[in-house]
Amino acid sequence: MSNSKRFTRINESFICANCEKEVPMAHGGKCRNHCIFCLHSLHVDINPGDRLSTCGGILAPNFIEVKSDKNIIHHKCLKCEEIRPNKCAEDDDFDAILRVMQSSKLR
Repeated sequence: MSNSKRFTRINESFICANCEKEVPMAHGGKCRNHCIFCLHSLHVDINPGDRLSTCGGILAPNFIEVKSDKNIIHHKCLKCEEIRPNKCAEDDDFDAILRVMQSSKLR
């Protein structure tokens, strides 16, 4: 059996554990794993979509990397401090992205 990462497609709406806004399902066959309003997520996966992590901590956007014309959010778990990357979604709040970029420059 291969040790390659697996991706389980889960596309569902949810209530953000950070800002408490309702986050809609992603469109166009994509999957949603973070809040489009505040960019926070939950540490519930080991591999994308598997829901096998026992941590359950809030993943806060730590910094944003621009890579090949794509923005990558690097989340830091507020419970276990693991860093997890995730692509920005097309409908992520651009002001929230800019705030994360600005705050990471100040550190």
